[in-house]
Amino acid sequence: MKFPPQKKIAATYMRGGTSKGVFFKLDDLPEDAQVAGVARDQLLLRVIGSPDPYAKQIDGMGGATSSTSKTVILAKSQQAEHDVDYLFGQVSIDQPFVDWSGNCGNLTAAVGSFAISHGLVDASRIPENGICTVRIWQKNIEKTIIAHVPITHGQVQETGDFELDGVTFPAAEVQIEFLDPADDGDDGGAMFPTGHVVDELDVPEIGSFQATFINAGIPTIFLNAEELGYVGTELQDHINSDPAALARFETIRAYGAVQMGLIQHISEAASRQHTPKIAFVAPAKTYQASSGKSVDAEQIDLLVRALSMGKLHHAMMGTAAVAIGTAAAIPGTLVNLAAGGGEREAVRFGHPSGTLRVGAQAMKDENGQWQVKKAIMSRSARVLMEGFVRVPQ
Repeated sequence: MKFPPQKKIAATYMRGGTSKGVFFKLDDLPEDAQVAGVARDQLLLRVIGSPDPYAKQIDGMGGATSSTSKTVILAKSQQAEHDVDYLFGQVSIDQPFVDWSGNCGNLTAAVGSFAISHGLVDASRIPENGICTVRIWQKNIEKTIIAHVPITHGQVQETGDFELDGVTFPAAEVQIEFLDPADDGDDGGAMFPTGHVVDELDVPEIGSFQATFINAGIPTIFLNAEELGYVGTELQDHINSDPAALARFETIRAYGAVQMGLIQHISEAASRQHTPKIAFVAPAKTYQASSGKSVDAEQIDLLVRALSMGKLHHAMMGTAAVAIGTAAAIPGTLVNLAAGGGEREAVRFGHPSGTLRVGAQAMKDENGQWQVKKAIMSRSARVLMEGFVRVPQ
């Protein structure tokens, strides 16, 4: 039997923040994959190596974690006053679907660099030396993100001395601004979809929990670590080696998604793994990060642990960090209370790999509703490999 040869598609493999993904220019994709639909999803699944019942993604570019099972499609922006349109696809590891419901904040750090290097930013906007401000339209959530990318001799500066916990080696700092990060669309409603900063979340056969539901950066459910039986200093193995705990988190997440108005029935959560995120918070404590270094309670304002695609994240998702910074800025949320309460414009939190600082400014509008105009954090990014991926037809 004769089989057709593999397709050869131009692609770049990049690290952005604490994630890695395969980046494509839209017009480099096969014609049937340049539009949303089955053909695009099947292509990206095969590129990454999913679905894989062994959960290893050996026959693809994925790294068998939520942080490394990611794809990005970029094009010159169709939006006024923007440079690049950014579409993110979170590829399931063991199931045959791509989740398009949210953004990846970590890979956002690589979007600006890719856009500059691949001619998606007008040359007139790129300085010979200095900072290039890349205006990104995030298509999944229809929001504007600004990336401040360092430039040396007209080229993206990738090397540097900026250290990011969760990434082994230093690189150049890329500052990211998430403008108007709260969701104001139909999918879940306002920043606080229930209208409250704290709600009661009832989960049959599991329990009742205080919860902060927030749409900022990415829809997120915040819980108190103590109510779940945790202290907030847990590392990946503590949670991910416990199938019963993971199943409990997923059930809680499903019921929370219904209460947020993201889905109508808990059964729909299985095909919407990327959103909402679920996280638990606790007051600051000293602990040993996964790298072995000590994180002192005096260094941080609170502890946060977050799950992504059903597993505890090794550091912190960038979009969840936006949610953390936003919630911390609003008095009375569980995140704010864990940080000590009161008004604050920035917070440093401890995660499994170390610490991260994120800033957000919150204010009430004339109707008494909370508004956050901007959330800011620093990440880094670099090209790992560029050329072509090959995909069996």
